[in-house]
Amino acid sequence: MNQTRIYPGQIWTHDFEFSQEQVNEFAKVTGDNNPVHLDSEFAAQTAFKSPVVHGIMGAAVFSKVFGTIMPGNGTLYLSQTLNFTLPIRVHIPYQARFTVLEEVAKKRYRILTQIIETRDQSVVIDGEATIRTKI
Repeated sequence: MNQTRIYPGQIWTHDFEFSQEQVNEFAKVTGDNNPVHLDSEFAAQTAFKSPVVHGIMGAAVFSKVFGTIMPGNGTLYLSQTLNFTLPIRVHIPYQARFTVLEEVAKKRYRILTQIIETRDQSVVIDGEATIRTKI
């Protein structure tokens, strides 16, 4: 099983961006067909002025990273708080940033989770996760 040990103070990042096709597929899978995500004309009439990515789709990057990259396979994602501070847009580079805050129990860690727009370093999602590692 591929998993990396983590420790308080450790920071890791993961770069990504979303396409409109991915947003459309997410809407199909979840049934969240809010036109603010899918319809340019509708979104133009909102405060966003153009379609935005589902906030929870952005937060799903945390799950991807925990379970497949860092710490990796076998990690259990136990809880997450989320604050959506700015919209996520398609074809914009973002970075998921993880800061291990503390080991709260054996193999359980509290982690600061953030999505940051890499062009201007603005935080678009922030929160805290608790995970359990295998090692």
